[in-house]
Amino acid sequence: MSAEFPFLGGVAVRDSTDDLPEFRMWAWDFETDEFIYDGDGNHILLRQNEAMKVWIYKALRTERFSYLAYSWQYGIELKPFIGKVMGVQERKSELKRMIVECLMVNPYIRSINSVTFEESNHAEELQVIVAITTIYGELVVHV
Repeated sequence: MSAEFPFLGGVAVRDSTDDLPEFRMWAWDFETDEFIYDGDGNHILLRQNEAMKVWIYKALRTERFSYLAYSWQYGIELKPFIGKVMGVQERKSELKRMIVECLMVNPYIRSINSVTFEESNHAEELQVIVAITTIYGELVVHV
């Protein structure tokens, strides 16, 4: 792991939060991958941990270095896994490392407490459950 993300007992920890403004994002429907609107057709604005859920979901679903609209620090690198021969445990360990690196770029995230994997009914799908501590408290996200 890089020196940028210190690990204590397998958990990445960040102490400094400085004076960050309140974290806000537009509401997102995770099932349809579209914005959520109110009855008048306006975007719904989420705050703090609810907004963090959207950011985490989108960061873990965005391939890093693939879109000019995003910083090179944003997203996750999954392309190296395609066609690479690895054992299941090695693959999960490497995936966990990439997830931690992807999420720890966000200054609102203090620590990644756990990353677990669940296989779905479809053999090619893997659900990731990430337990996180943000500056607003504890949070669990399923992607």
